Amino acid sequence: MPKHGKKYQDAAKKVDPKKFYSIADAMELVKETSYAKFDATVEVAYNLSVDPKQADQQIRGALVLPNGTGKTQKVLVFAEGAQADEAKAAGADEVGSDDLVEKIQGGYLDFDVVIATPMMMAKVGRLGRILGPKGLMPNPKTGTVTMDIAKAVKNVKAGQVEYRVDRQGLIHAPIGKVSFDTDKLVQNFEALRDAILRARPAAAKGQFVKSCAVSATFGPGIHLDPLNLN
Repeated sequence: MPKHGKKYQDAAKKVDPKKFYSIADAMELVKETSYAKFDATVEVAYNLSVDPKQADQQIRGALVLPNGTGKTQKVLVFAEGAQADEAKAAGADEVGSDDLVEKIQGGYLDFDVVIATPMMMAKVGRLGRILGPKGLMPNPKTGTVTMDIAKAVKNVKAGQVEYRVDRQGLIHAPIGKVSFDTDKLVQNFEALRDAILRARPAAAKGQFVKSCAVSATFGPGIHLDPLNLN
């Protein structure tokens, strides 16, 4: 087990590991236990009763948080013609086609989100080995492969987050910054919770949310009652 530093230990003393906190209390406490010298990200971790190895139990999606993420996302768009113009007008940071493929193949990765039109996916597919492992490959389920490029770009800029269950049945997603007011963090948390609950696979049995915790960057986990989240 890694040994935590004094700042973490001091923060952890404020959290009762045996207690389930209400959503509002958890958001207050996550702000209080953040000790990073920067505006730390608040992240939610869900443990779900799904088997991701089964195709009908995979969960993936995206939503625009009511109060954004507090982070400015750099958006790269694969599009041509009128759709390229729409992407630029909507605020995309870079727009291109073959030139962007070559740039990324040359090692360029200074971006957070990749969006593409369906027609461009044959070209983007050549970048699968680069973008895939980093979770940057465009996907229709997250709205990043679309004909409505302008809307996709605006959603990302407005605070869209992606959520995806991993091999262990876990979902990790950011819901804002510790500088956010508590009520804004609560609203963002509830929006993500509702999206995950709506995505519950029919094959999932029993208690869907096994556990849930929130934490700030480097901070201790604060547990919420899973029975109140199902």
